[in-house]
Amino acid sequence: MTDKIVYEQPLNEITRTFLRLEFLFSQAAHHLRGQHSWDSRSTLNSLLEIISIFERSDLKKEVLKEIDHQNRALKRLLDNPKVDRTRLDQTIKNLSQFSTKLLKSEGPIVAALQGNDFLGSIQQRSAIPGGTCDFDLPAYHYWLQHSPEHRIRNLAVWLGQFETIAGAIQLILRLVRESAHMKPETAENGFFQKTLNPNHPCQLVRIEVNPDIPFYAEISGGRHRFTVRFMQLTEEKGLTKQTNRSIAFNLGCCALF
Repeated sequence: MTDKIVYEQPLNEITRTFLRLEFLFSQAAHHLRGQHSWDSRSTLNSLLEIISIFERSDLKKEVLKEIDHQNRALKRLLDNPKVDRTRLDQTIKNLSQFSTKLLKSEGPIVAALQGNDFLGSIQQRSAIPGGTCDFDLPAYHYWLQHSPEHRIRNLAVWLGQFETIAGAIQLILRLVRESAHMKPETAENGFFQKTLNPNHPCQLVRIEVNPDIPFYAEISGGRHRFTVRFMQLTEEKGLTKQTNRSIAFNLGCCALF
């Protein structure tokens, strides 16, 4: 059986940031394994985007806050006889371990990399289209001529600064996703709207569709409601339009409270 296509839409800022970081961590991990200099470039580009996100806010504080929130939510399930107690205990333990490690780390997560002149020079030029080519950054060009083992070792050390917080974000997002049971719904004429309870805010909307449906789900929303439109992409001209067909899909409104 072919896997369903899943579309996700975060409904608050911190979930949006976590999803972007999850994407960048996964992208960096994928390219890190590559031997070619272009793989190292791609890994470093992901690293610089990760650094940029961490420089804009105190994400360690936000992650610790979310761990505390999820810990309290999970502990309320301890007396529920229908819950897998072994798995629940392990999850609570994992959250606590991430919290302890983050609390022990001194200063901002990104502090160790902010003083790296090599990375800083590449980050500065990355804002310019084509700004990291060889003549712009001879030091970068020189580094790329090193052996794959040397480059991978350097990149692994730099990415390793985020290992704990990346694991915490991955666990947080997994728990959020698992908090909702997917339910069948229908988008009449390609459109669906749902009102949300603001007292129990949804963190993440998930849409599952069969891969043979020639439409994609476009989700938008906020604290009070969200909408789903099923759109058709004409690849030759790059045009999009909403379908007038009724589309069956599975819906999950994810939140831990």
